[in-house]
Amino acid sequence: MDRIECVVVGAGVVGLAVARKLARAGLEVVVVEAAGDIGTGTSSRNSEVIHAGIYYPAGSLMARMCVAGKQALYDYCDAHGVPYRRCGKLIVATAANEDEKLASIKSHAEANGVDDMRMLSAAEARALEPALHCTGALLSPSTGIVDSHAYMLALRGEIEDAGGALAFHAPFKRAKAVADGFEVEIGGDTPMTLACRILINSAGLNAPAIARAIEGMPTDRIPVSYYAKGNYFSCSTRA
Repeated sequence: MDRIECVVVGAGVVGLAVARKLARAGLEVVVVEAAGDIGTGTSSRNSEVIHAGIYYPAGSLMARMCVAGKQALYDYCDAHGVPYRRCGKLIVATAANEDEKLASIKSHAEANGVDDMRMLSAAEARALEPALHCTGALLSPSTGIVDSHAYMLALRGEIEDAGGALAFHAPFKRAKAVADGFEVEIGGDTPMTLACRILINSAGLNAPAIARAIEGMPTDRIPVSYYAKGNYFSCSTRA
């Protein structure tokens, strides 16, 4: 049985980011991925938005991590040449009685540490987007979009530069907790069993199923899956 310090399950953006951190800290890391490439799941099937942190409950971990992570991601993109656009976002009021709601959203965002929100008149909003029909708007300048695949390629490069490895077509089968870590069974064309001290489950939508396949994992720590469907539309002309 081969022994390695850290096994990361899933080569999406979270798994790659975790593996990068571990590898750069000097730990021996292998990322096992069932598919044939990085980021083939939800990491490449999303809107690629860099969220400002506007709506999360004030003081929550999600709010704190979103605001800090937003700036950290912009800094990382600048340092590694990852394409992004700090395009901003408009939250619009379509009737005068919604203006108060915009003010409430702004106050909530400021409580979360989003300090760049700006109220716009209808004319100011239409100057940014002439097709808008609104009575006013709230501008979030720090909302943006990122090239998620370029970001994941940068993470992969840093993992490999730090001595980490990625194994594709290597689906996680099961694992069990042992005295000094975990024994992990990997399937695929060349099945193997790896002994590791640290096991990271970053398998996206499959993470609950992976957790259930870890012998010794407390069942009350396994999250419930809640699935939702999103629809995306493209315009044939400029919006």
